[in-house]
Amino acid sequence: MSVNYGSKRTVVGAHYGVRDWLVQRATAVLMALFTLVLLACVIFSKGPIGYDLWAGIFSSQWMKVLTLSVIVALAWHAWVGVRNVWMDYIKPAGLRLTLQVFTIVWLVACAGWGIQVLWRL
Repeated sequence: MSVNYGSKRTVVGAHYGVRDWLVQRATAVLMALFTLVLLACVIFSKGPIGYDLWAGIFSSQWMKVLTLSVIVALAWHAWVGVRNVWMDYIKPAGLRLTLQVFTIVWLVACAGWGIQVLWRL
């Protein structure tokens, strides 16, 4: 017969938080690379900076795919950060759930708007 002293602690998710940490770093790297690519496109372009230049940069399919992936990465990056803030500082579960749902709806709406703007170019 085994005897357990003290409270029983169920340990779940031995790597809890590592995935979120990796997502934050990976999405940050993707956004930084996108910024560098966009900056290079603007610096090495010919002519004045205006609508035609921006439309030309985003007209190629590879740039649209890259921009779409960055929009998704930005939403995911923001979700992980804001969710952690809500979990750390908002203690009432109902209020925290409400804020998390509002955050999800807001981020999906912003990503949808960004995709709509991208496909108009």
